[in-house]
Amino acid sequence: MPAPEPVSPNTDVRMRGFAQRATVEAATAWIDSALPAFPLLPTEPVPLQAAAGRILAAEILSTVNVPRFARSMMDGFAVRGEDTYGATPYNSLPLRIRGTCLPGVPFAGTLLPGEAVRIMTGAPLPPGADAVLPVEHTVLDGTQVLAQGEVSAGKHVAQVGEDIRTDECVLPAGRRLRPQDLGVLSSIGVGQVTVVRAPRVRILITGNELLPAGTPPAGYRIADANGPMLSALVARDGGDLLADEMIPDDRQSIREALLAPADLVLVSGGSSVGVEDHAPVLLAEEGELAIHGVAMRPSSPAGMGRLSDRLVFLLPGNPVSCLCAYDFFAGRAIRALGGRAKDWPYRRIQGTLTRKLVSTVGRVDYARVRVRGAEVEPLAISGASILSSTTRADGFIVVPADSEGSPPGATVDVFLYD
Repeated sequence: MPAPEPVSPNTDVRMRGFAQRATVEAATAWIDSALPAFPLLPTEPVPLQAAAGRILAAEILSTVNVPRFARSMMDGFAVRGEDTYGATPYNSLPLRIRGTCLPGVPFAGTLLPGEAVRIMTGAPLPPGADAVLPVEHTVLDGTQVLAQGEVSAGKHVAQVGEDIRTDECVLPAGRRLRPQDLGVLSSIGVGQVTVVRAPRVRILITGNELLPAGTPPAGYRIADANGPMLSALVARDGGDLLADEMIPDDRQSIREALLAPADLVLVSGGSSVGVEDHAPVLLAEEGELAIHGVAMRPSSPAGMGRLSDRLVFLLPGNPVSCLCAYDFFAGRAIRALGGRAKDWPYRRIQGTLTRKLVSTVGRVDYARVRVRGAEVEPLAISGASILSSTTRADGFIVVPADSEGSPPGATVDVFLYD
C-alpha cells in the first residue's frame, strides 16, 4: 500500500483529533521510501578491538595463508608416517630422537628415515616429517622413542592454507562483526577495519511534568522512563547516541532541539493532539510531516517525517506506546541506515493461546504475552502507560488490522523480548 500524501504544513490537529490515521503498512512503506534519500552512512576506520558489533563496509580478502606453514596439531613426535606402519603396543618400532621442535622455534635440520623429533602443538613440522605421532602412542627409551601406533602421512598436521587461503574472501560487506570474526581478522594480520558509521541519534524527551530519569516521583511529577529505554534500544540497533535531552514544552526549545545535528531525531511525548503538542506542527512547518496518526494500539499518535538532512520520529509519551512506536518505525530506520537488517532483532517462536485474544478490525494491535512452554497467555493490549506489562511479559504478538483476534488453542507467532 502506498504511503499517504504528506500532511500540509498548515495542518494543526491540536485539540481537534485525527481526521484519519495511516496504516502500519503505509508508515513502514514511507520509511523504506525515505531511506534511499538517506543512503548508507559514510564509512569510518576503527581498531580491530573496537569493531565488535559494527557493520563491515567492504569485503575483506586475505593476503596470507592460514596457517602459513605446516604445523602440529598434537603434542608428540614428528615422524615419517611410513616409519610407523605396523606399530602396535605389541610391536613397538624404535625411532631415534633427533631433537625438539617448539611453537615459534623450528627444528634445525631435516628428518631422516627412522628418526623422530619431539614436537608441541602449534610447532612447525620439521622438513622430512609428514605426520605427528601422539605422545600417548609412544614410550620413551633413552635416546629413542618406541612407536606403539601408526599414523599416515598428513595425520595430526594442519596444512598450509587449511584454514584460510590467500585471496580468499574472509568476510563479506554488510557483515555484523562477531567476536569470532575479530579473531579471524587478527589471524590474517588485519588490525583496523572499515565499517559503516553508526547512525547519530538524538533523543528529545518532552513533558514539563517529567523529572530526570531515576528520580523519585514527587508531587504530581513523574520520572522519565522513556529516555533510558530509548537509549538502550538505540544502542541495541547500532545507533550512536548523541544526546538524551529533556526539553521544555515550548515551541522555541523544541524547534532548536529538532534542528541540532543528527541523522535521526526521536521525540518522546508531545506527538498527539494536545495544546502543548508542538513537535508535529513544527515538523510540518520546518520540514515534512509525512505521517501523523497510525491505526494501531498502542502508539496511535505516532508520527514521522523529514527535517533537512535527518529523519524525525514522533513517539508517544506513554511508555508502552513509545516502545511500540520505536520498534515498528524508528528502530527500523536506525538499523537500515547503519547497514543492518530492517526487521526486528527479536527471536520468533510459535505457541498456543491459552485464552481468547480479542482485537478490533481496522487497526494493528501489539499484545503483550507470557510464554510457558508451548502455551501463550495474553496479558494486555490496552494500557499504553503500563510499562510493567512489558516486564511481566516474555514477548508480544502482532494482531493484524484485518483480524478480530484469535480463539483459545490457536497457533500464534510470538516475538520474544530477549
